[in-house]
Amino acid sequence: MPSHIVIDARRIRDFGIGTYIRSLVHALGGIDRDNQYTLVTGPAEVSMLAGLPENFRSAVCARSDHSALDHAAFPLFLRGLSPDLVHIPLARVPLLMIKPYVVTIHDMANLLFEEETSNLRMQLRRFRFGRGLRRAARVIAVSESTKRDVERQMGVPSSRISRVYNAPDPAFFARADPGGQEQQLILERYQIEYPFILYAGNIRRHKNVPRLVEAFAVVREQLAAHPVYKDLRLVIIGDTISQYPAVRQAVMKSRVESVVRFLGFVPFETLRCFYESAAGFVFPSRYEGFGLPPLEAMACGTPVVTSNVSSLPEVVGDAAILVNPENVFDIARGIGDMLLDEELRARMIRRGREQAARFSWDWTARQVLDIYEDVIGQS
Repeated sequence: MPSHIVIDARRIRDFGIGTYIRSLVHALGGIDRDNQYTLVTGPAEVSMLAGLPENFRSAVCARSDHSALDHAAFPLFLRGLSPDLVHIPLARVPLLMIKPYVVTIHDMANLLFEEETSNLRMQLRRFRFGRGLRRAARVIAVSESTKRDVERQMGVPSSRISRVYNAPDPAFFARADPGGQEQQLILERYQIEYPFILYAGNIRRHKNVPRLVEAFAVVREQLAAHPVYKDLRLVIIGDTISQYPAVRQAVMKSRVESVVRFLGFVPFETLRCFYESAAGFVFPSRYEGFGLPPLEAMACGTPVVTSNVSSLPEVVGDAAILVNPENVFDIARGIGDMLLDEELRARMIRRGREQAARFSWDWTARQVLDIYEDVIGQS
């Protein structure tokens, strides 16, 4: 007998969570024509779910999950849908959430690296975070590293945590024509006429962007006379720099204001173009629940330098140069090796494509569907 599964898709426009929701929903649409799905969205997001099969429908909920009233109003809204199961795609569960539900946890950065938060607010956040996970029928963790964090920090039994990896958007594997007209037009639009290394992602504290800037300054000085990399630049795609004084200070202190560019968020085709055009991708994060950007770069055929901590070694395997994110000179060493060792570059590019291809949304969706059916069967 078909089940009725409700997925909270109100964050479908978000940068990271939105990618997860869109990719998972479309992958489920490709493998499951039996169960009935209701996707809860805001009024402006319904159009983003076009093209799904007939067993998928939308339900509009105008209230954001940021609202304090959402703790009671959203569970009441869900009761009206009569679901057999609800999937909350991030660890932001209403306090009065109806059961059974599964929740996906992407990381615990908000608890481990939050800045300028009062002790009371942090205690309330930890209470809500832990309550939402402990009451869930199943917690989906996006890596073994995240699974261990949930078990140790939140006291959720291992038997109720399932590790299900994320995956790159399949469009990253469909390579654009390198050096083609479309790619040239994008680079000309951004006035890119020089070799550059790339960082893509947000600029929160644990992302370690100030050390990346300092390491870039070291490498640029070392390569000042190099025939290819003497005009090397650093391009950062993601948040705007204005919100992060530590990054501004690192740029000024390292005297690289003229050679570091912050582009903010860019469209998908532009992001793929920058991945493919970069001399290398550098991601020295101190903590990641999964770490999708390195895989996206690998799928685009770009060599990667990333951290040897958290989930990153688990995700990139032997396909990236691993560095100590706490050591500026080790990050610089990794960048230098990536740029100058041609044999290593070729090996990283080949292994990177192979590693990225090991992850797919089809396989992710099949594992999630198994979890849905297991939970519904038990309840």
